Amino acid sequence: MWKKINPTVQKRFLLLLAGSVWVCIGILLCTRALLWLSEFSIFNEILLAGVGFTFSFWGHKYGVSKIVRKNVQRIHGLPESVCCFAFTPLRGYTMIALMITIGILLRSSSLPRYYLSLPYIAMGGALLMGSGQFFREFYNYKSKKPLHE
Repeated sequence: MWKKINPTVQKRFLLLLAGSVWVCIGILLCTRALLWLSEFSIFNEILLAGVGFTFSFWGHKYGVSKIVRKNVQRIHGLPESVCCFAFTPLRGYTMIALMITIGILLRSSSLPRYYLSLPYIAMGGALLMGSGQFFREFYNYKSKKPLHE
């Protein structure tokens, strides 16, 4: 029964799906943070957004890019036809649930929103850069071996 309703795709499209999810969440986080920063003067808004995006480069370089590489390698090791939810491992879904919970707790806390804008921009920007890696892998997909080992 499950095999009949299991939504399967070619594994190449898991790269596209992962990149799409990451870009959507990245845009959501950055947009929310920039709206919170709009309470400031334009100079302070640009300054704080710049600091947040600087942190996003570090977050991408030292964390997110490694996660993307592991996911890309894992996807390349999957069968050609696979469940569309396999774009991230079970551990990834656990991390997603944890991040959503932390976001809800932070937004419902008494912390001023402009303080939250920096980690939101940092995480959102890092996710946007990571999505680019997934899209590049999707575009360059030709064989069963990952392009960037």
